[in-house]
Order: sequence, then C-alpha cells, then structure tokens
Amino acid sequence: MSTDQLSVYDAIRLRRDVRAEFTGELVDDQTLWRILAAAHRAPSVGNSQPWDFVVIRSADTLRRFAEHVADKRDEFAAALPTDRAATFAPIKIEGIIESGTGVVVTHDDRRGGPQVLGRASVPETGVYSTVLAIQNLWLAATAESIGVGWVSFYEPEVLSELVGLPAGIKPVAWLCVGPVREFQQVPDLERFGWRAGRSLDEAVHRETFGG
Repeated sequence: MSTDQLSVYDAIRLRRDVRAEFTGELVDDQTLWRILAAAHRAPSVGNSQPWDFVVIRSADTLRRFAEHVADKRDEFAAALPTDRAATFAPIKIEGIIESGTGVVVTHDDRRGGPQVLGRASVPETGVYSTVLAIQNLWLAATAESIGVGWVSFYEPEVLSELVGLPAGIKPVAWLCVGPVREFQQVPDLERFGWRAGRSLDEAVHRETFGG
C-alpha cells in the first residue's frame, strides 16, 4: 500500500454524507469503476448479489430528480414544529446537480432463486446485502477522496419510473458521487444542531441488552 492511501479505519473516520462540498467536476470513469468494483465485492446472503447500479449523468435526469427531492424536502419542512423547522432550514440535503453523477443502487429480491441459502429465516438479509454494497462503495470512494451523499427524500415509485426500473426491482439509494473540496470534520447534522451522535459506551452491551 502506498503512503498516500488511507487505511480502512481512516476511511471510516473520514467518511461523510456529502452535500455542499462537491467541486462540480465529474468523477473520472476509471475511478468510478474502481468504486463500483469495490461495491460489487460486498458479501451477500447466499452469494445472491441482489444489487445493480444505474449510473446517471444526464443533466435532464439530474434536474428532474433534484426538483422532485426539493418538493419532498418542502413537505418534510412543513410538517416540522417551528423550532425544528428553524434548525432544519439551513441543512442541505442533497448534491444531485453539483456532483454530476448519480448512482442508483437497486435491489432484486428474486436474485439467487427461490431458495437463497441463509435467507429462509431472515428474509431481510437480502436488503442488508445491498446495503453492504453501498457501504463498500462509500468507503472506497472516501479512500479515493471522492464524496458520496445518500439522498432519501423521494418517492420510490417516482425514482423507479425516472430510471426505468423493471417490475420487482426496488431502488434502495440514490448516491451523489463526485470529487470534493474537503470532507467535513463534523457530520452536518451535528454541525447544524439537528442531532448529536451517541458515544460507543452507550451502544455497547454485555451479554444482554441491558448488560
């Protein structure tokens, strides 16, 4: 490993949900392919690999999705109490246009056939596998100094139609992917006072949940 590469611990520590820090430049194809290859190496229940990646760079598609997300953001803001609405107001929730590249990560619950080894008792492990691919993508991107932002203010049916997903294929995430000026040292939701993070001590239990 060269001295300018990050360790996995550094990538985890530096990883941020990027919104406002995209430079406006496109991630080059070779780097994007390496990041997608890392995502595709994720573990999956029964080796089913239930994910696919739809790369979006059409300016029209980016604009249309950004407009839809803006509408959903307005709906969320309107439903907040006054004090929370004021806290939420300056928080940017997406970098769809600025990143220039969207990666829609999809999930196919039928992938691997009707008997997926390891999924019989816990069917959610299929979606968990797709989310592991997203985490691989995110950490690989961070190691390449590429930002990723997960957009979740959308109607799944609208996104499915926008990118032409066949019946049975579900969108799990729209990821904004692109070069960044910097990674924020503190996550946005903490910086803007929306919610502080929990300490590890609060999250670790011994033997039983209350232990």
